[in-house]
Amino acid sequence: MKKPELLVTPTAVGDIEALIDAGATALMIGEQRYGLRLAGEFKREDIVEAVNIAHPKGVKVYVAMNALFHNDKVAELNEYILFLKEAGVDAIVFGDPAVLMAVRETAPEMKLHWNTETTATNWHTCNYWGRKGSKRAVLARELSMDAIVETKENAEVEIEVQVHGMTCMFQSKRSLLGNYFEYQGKVMEIENRKLEKDMFLLDKERSNKYPIYEDENGTHIMSPNDMCIIDELSDMIDAGVDSFKIDGVLKSPEYIIEVTKKYRKAIDLCVDNRDEYEDIKDDLLADIEEIQPMNRPLDTGFFFKETVY
Repeated sequence: MKKPELLVTPTAVGDIEALIDAGATALMIGEQRYGLRLAGEFKREDIVEAVNIAHPKGVKVYVAMNALFHNDKVAELNEYILFLKEAGVDAIVFGDPAVLMAVRETAPEMKLHWNTETTATNWHTCNYWGRKGSKRAVLARELSMDAIVETKENAEVEIEVQVHGMTCMFQSKRSLLGNYFEYQGKVMEIENRKLEKDMFLLDKERSNKYPIYEDENGTHIMSPNDMCIIDELSDMIDAGVDSFKIDGVLKSPEYIIEVTKKYRKAIDLCVDNRDEYEDIKDDLLADIEEIQPMNRPLDTGFFFKETVY
């Protein structure tokens, strides 16, 4: 039985060594000009440094180019992809077909991971993009456990599943926060709004707080809870899911490192000693609950929600 990759999202180059020591086997990085909802900003020199740190330790580096590209940015894609090729990154994560076309022109040997956030919901679609050149499909967060297992059983590409962290509920290309502050006669730079981690939309009816921030790609509204499936990994491991992702957006480096340690232990035991995993999985969940931010309750996302047709 193979062990799934443990993919994590560092907030800075300085986190990488600790995350690898904690058990990460792949890293997702990038810069907001080309990637969506990253845990940290990695400029070109940071990407090169990340590769130089990770590769000698056998850890892969993926770069996010999963933004939606209007005509003003399309002309930049080939040059950026050429840079990523020369830097030695292991794969590019994309959603916009413009990236696929640019890779075909500039670096046809570059591996591609297809991630449109919400539309990878069945194996037919995953295999379609596999035939177009993708080596991996990143499944939508709204899928149930049964749907994930079925997709993996029929997929001709690698399958990646998010197992921990928040989920994007809404994105607009518009600067909704900027427009709101301007309407109120206030001025607030985009960078400050991106770094501000204590901005929420309050739903009094449901008593929920939705984190909200703005960056170069627009406005992002995130889920009120963090998914955590550390105690329910066995079905996906048995199905052969290729990669488990811990999404660290809006989280501290210390939190991401500790969560990575817990999932490393869970994955290793689930593969190597299933009985021991079953014995301690509730304790691992309790350990994460202890370090969970007060305003971020844990739940199981959509993994066990009933599918309605």
